[in-house]
Amino acid sequence: MKYQNEGFVPEKIEALKKELIASKLNHKIVPDQENSDEFVNFYFIGMYEGKEVIYDAALYTLRLHHASEVYELAEHEAAKKFPNFKGIHYEEDENGNLKPLSGEEEEIGWFITEIIMEIEEEETVKVQEFVDLDTNHDFGIGLDAALNVEYIDERVISKFVKEFNEDTLVLEDTLYTFQSEEEDAD
Repeated sequence: MKYQNEGFVPEKIEALKKELIASKLNHKIVPDQENSDEFVNFYFIGMYEGKEVIYDAALYTLRLHHASEVYELAEHEAAKKFPNFKGIHYEEDENGNLKPLSGEEEEIGWFITEIIMEIEEEETVKVQEFVDLDTNHDFGIGLDAALNVEYIDERVISKFVKEFNEDTLVLEDTLYTFQSEEEDAD
């Protein structure tokens, strides 16, 4: 049988099952530079339409989801004010230090910072826990989820996978807003 998507191939599923049994975990973290204590990309096996499939999951904290939504909104406002705005791109010099931004980029950066502060102060953006599935994903089924936890670790991931697969996952419908954490000046 020909599969359009490798995440549905029985041999791939069996190979991942063996890895999971050997690791004694219900998930496999995908090595990724973006993984942090607030975001983790991982695979797990679950059911979809009565068949086993590999889920390619991205799990993040609600705080990170909020920050992302706020930044996206601030960029949108910057694009309205600065017609040439295509995003701020930082470059490093030969020593690995960040090169200074151009005058316009610096102005846009300050504008975005002010908008972020305004959005947070007015609590314009509110977020809640969610799980989104992407059935047109390039590998298996894509799953994006945000949970109201301080950080994402093995315990949080294992609990999420277990509850998702047992259909016992309960998401909070409370709306949250967050403030950027101030860095302490010494």
